[in-house]
Amino acid sequence: MARPAYAADNAAEIFELPSVDVVGTAPLPGLGTPLRDVPANVQIFDNRLFARTRPLTLTQFLEQNANSVGAGSGQGNAFQQSLNFRGFAASPLLGTPQGVSVFQDGVRINEAFGDVVNWDLLPRSAISSVQLLPGTVPAFGLNTLGGAIAIYTKSGDQYPGASVEASGGSFHRRSLEFEYGGARGEIDAFATGHLVDDDGYAHHGGSRVRQFFGKVGHENAQSNVDVSVTLADNALQGSQTLPVSFLDRPRDPYTYPDTNENRLAFVVAKASRFVGDAQLLDANVYYRRFRNSNVSSNVNDDFGGVDADTGAMQTNPATNDRASIDETSYGAALQWTTRATLAGHAHQFAIGASANAGRTSFAQASQPAAFTADRETIGTGAFTDTTIVALRNSDAAIYASDLIALGSDWSLTVSARYDAAHAVIEDRSGSDAALDGTHDFSRLNPAIGVTFHPSRGFTAYASYNEGMRAPTPVELTCADPDAPCKLPNDFLADPPLEKVVSSTLEAGARGKWRAIDWSAAAYRTDLRDDLAFSSSGTGTANAGFFRNVGRTRRQGIELGAAWRADPVTITFRYNAIDARYRSTFNAASPDNSQADASGGIVVHAGDRIPGIPAQSTKLRIDWDVAPGATLGASLVAASSQYAVGDDNNADRSGRVPGYLVVHLDAQYAVTPRVTVFAQVDNLFDRRYANFGLLGANVFTGPGRSFGPALGIAPVAEQFRALGVPRGAWIGVRVAFDAPVGRP
Repeated sequence: MARPAYAADNAAEIFELPSVDVVGTAPLPGLGTPLRDVPANVQIFDNRLFARTRPLTLTQFLEQNANSVGAGSGQGNAFQQSLNFRGFAASPLLGTPQGVSVFQDGVRINEAFGDVVNWDLLPRSAISSVQLLPGTVPAFGLNTLGGAIAIYTKSGDQYPGASVEASGGSFHRRSLEFEYGGARGEIDAFATGHLVDDDGYAHHGGSRVRQFFGKVGHENAQSNVDVSVTLADNALQGSQTLPVSFLDRPRDPYTYPDTNENRLAFVVAKASRFVGDAQLLDANVYYRRFRNSNVSSNVNDDFGGVDADTGAMQTNPATNDRASIDETSYGAALQWTTRATLAGHAHQFAIGASANAGRTSFAQASQPAAFTADRETIGTGAFTDTTIVALRNSDAAIYASDLIALGSDWSLTVSARYDAAHAVIEDRSGSDAALDGTHDFSRLNPAIGVTFHPSRGFTAYASYNEGMRAPTPVELTCADPDAPCKLPNDFLADPPLEKVVSSTLEAGARGKWRAIDWSAAAYRTDLRDDLAFSSSGTGTANAGFFRNVGRTRRQGIELGAAWRADPVTITFRYNAIDARYRSTFNAASPDNSQADASGGIVVHAGDRIPGIPAQSTKLRIDWDVAPGATLGASLVAASSQYAVGDDNNADRSGRVPGYLVVHLDAQYAVTPRVTVFAQVDNLFDRRYANFGLLGANVFTGPGRSFGPALGIAPVAEQFRALGVPRGAWIGVRVAFDAPVGRP
């Protein structure tokens, strides 16, 4: 059987830069699936739009360009945004229940500790393309409740040449980026680095980012092998959320310091080899070492009370909490894909297996502290260990799929994946043996989809799939409502949690009409035993506990269109989502105005899930003004959302208001080698918030001093994470001769 035209000479090479006509529907690319046979509203972004807009981070790019995607700034740092896709999160913030799997070249990069996604670790200049696959796609494994994000990196063969780019502007941001790619014979190499120093728009919210990505590959007519390394050494400061009464001074932090130091060494080896003309073997192995050091300033909620251990009155208004995470993870995957004709129908079979393991050492210490006049926390004593724990988690899976051509107009996809997850928690302090425990979760998740494509310009589809999320060690040890955790967590011996099970129905259509590419989709994702984080109400979004809250549902519609009429391209995306609880339960939210004397609220079936705007719109206009000159504008709008903690939708503060912001970008090729560019974010300097939570503002004394020390009670308020004000940057890119290519 001849190889299909869309697979070129080597499927592995194709998926280093996926075509808009081919989709990777499993972590390992295999032979790929033509877009017309994919029963989902897949979104694909290649490097061209990255090169035009030059986003600071991938989350910023997706927020401005992808349908059903939003970004929240709860950490107060541009490199630490939480991404929301169809109402599910991929966030660096411990305490956010994760629901989106993120893959880099076929390896899942959600961290073993907490399933968080640290978006600051991969340089933007390494990204060749990104695919967003919505729904509970079982082939992508654990935690794929709302969808999967597949990131493909560049290779030297496909991105030959060298360049240096420098830029600077608002918030004292200085950025330097280099890129090199080339091939000689059967060997190719690519390397890129990104260095950023940024003071941040808010005081004490700066970043120092050092990122590197390199890849070396070998390719011939039958096989492709490459080894890549990703390195990062970043220091990120945050400014936290602010109570509404503090919004007159939006650059001041609530408290500080809050610093995360992230270090990464990530090595991936992957290989693809044709066995005959119709069979392809894919494999990868990886090693990942991630270390985090965190120092956070916090209000002492027990100020004025009696210490349970010493019996002394607690007179320190603040604490400095120091935590360290040392995580090592590794794994391997293997996949076999083949094409055959059975019973008169063409089939594309794929069978794969994967295994992953992680070891994490976690330690936390706390120090009594006092507040300065500008709310900095100054230590007044020594750090005391509160938690020392070791964690081990592993998972193994096997999956299979079959794409069946049912005549010339129809195709059917059936698949299933069996996942088994294992977690072990061990106390290393010698003082809390109740932490020790072993937890196991497993499930078989099926999927089925059908597509109808009577012409090149029209495809309709429908699908149903199921998925599972196993509670992480973080969640398993922080589930007691009587003992809220700070995150990174004070680990406790807590009630067990159930796995989350999801099911997704989706139907839609896409096609081309004259100069317009369009798409429309409707979806519904139901979750059983959904996990939620209940805040204890400190205004820092990092204290509370995890719990199963019964059933939830996220359903909505997506509309998209791109109109091309040279020299202008207009892209429009609209999403409406209805995200609601479907079970009634009691929740802890002491700063909700409707809370009872014990701080509890009742969440009813039908209440909206906080943190998810009901509607969002993206509009992008690209204008090729003249040869070598382009101008672009991006409009992002989102409706209001309920604040975290307002799960009963009844707090007197109401919703976090919606917003509309506009961004501009332009570039001009002065010569074929030299390009100057400029960007303006938030052109009209709109003041807006993209995240909110309920908390207690303790700085109610004169000059916003610590009120409880003066006998002034805290005030329950809505806290908001503010979007970045207007900023402008200008830069230059210089390109050099391409290395000698392959013959």
